[in-house]
Amino acid sequence: MSDPDMKLETVNVLFDGAAATIELNRPQALNAWNKQLAQDLLAALRHAAESERVRAVCITGAGRAFSSGADLKDMGSEDLTPEGRPDVFKALTERYHPIMHAIRELPKPVIAAVSGGAVGIGCSLALCCDLVIAAESSYFLLAFVNIGLAPDGGSSVFVPARVGMARAAEMAMLGERVSAAQALEWGLINRVVGDGDLASESAALLARLAAGPTRSYAASKRLVNAQLYGRMEEQLHLEATLQQELAGSDDLVEGVSAFLGKRPPVFQGR
Repeated sequence: MSDPDMKLETVNVLFDGAAATIELNRPQALNAWNKQLAQDLLAALRHAAESERVRAVCITGAGRAFSSGADLKDMGSEDLTPEGRPDVFKALTERYHPIMHAIRELPKPVIAAVSGGAVGIGCSLALCCDLVIAAESSYFLLAFVNIGLAPDGGSSVFVPARVGMARAAEMAMLGERVSAAQALEWGLINRVVGDGDLASESAALLARLAAGPTRSYAASKRLVNAQLYGRMEEQLHLEATLQQELAGSDDLVEGVSAFLGKRPPVFQGR
C-alpha cells in the first residue's frame, strides 16, 4: 500500500503494516542518481523517521539494478565553480550527505535489498544501511576511480568499517566488481539469496524487524555509530573536499568523456 501523501517523482514508498519499502524508481537509467532522486530519497527517509507507524525500512531498486551510481548525464546541469567545473562539493554536502546521515540517525533498522549492480554512490547507499541482503547475481562496485574520482557518499567510512584496509583499498583503487558471493565472504554484506528469492526474503526480514523491539534496534545503531562512525561527519567533509579537487582534473574530463563515449579512458595523471 502506498501513502497518498508521498507523491514523489523518482521514488516509490510502500507500506505493509509497520514496514516501509523505499524503492528507487528510475529503472530506465538503472536508478542512477540525479538531483530529483536525491531529493525524493531524502524526503522518503525523513517521512519514515517521523512516522510513528513505521518501525523498519527497506531500500531497494526498481528494475535490473539497485543503483548504477551518479547520473553522469546530469553533471552538465549541476552548479559550476568559477572555473567552470562541476561544484561537486556543494552537491555532496547539500544533497548526498544528508541522506547518509538520515539513514545512520534513523532510530529504526534499515536494510538494503540489492539486485543487479550497486555502483558508486549506489554502493555507498547500500553499505550505509544496517543490514544488506543481496541477490546472488548482484555485485558491488566503487567505480569512482574508473572516471578519475575518489570514493564518496561515505564509502570511505562504510567499506573499511565492514572489511578492513586491504579490501577497502582494493575496492577503491582497482575499481573492480565484487560479486555477491565475494561480498558475503569478505563480510561486506549480510546475506545472499537466489535471484528469484530476493523479494520474499527481504520482505520476511523486514517484517521480522518491524515486529521487533524498535528501541533496542535504535540503541544498537547508536552504539555502532559511536564505535565505528564517530568521525563520519569529518570524513564526509574530507571526501567532498578531495572530490572537488579531482573535479578540476584533466583525468576527470577524460574519464567522463570515455564513459559517455563507451571507450577505455586514457589517463595522464593530471
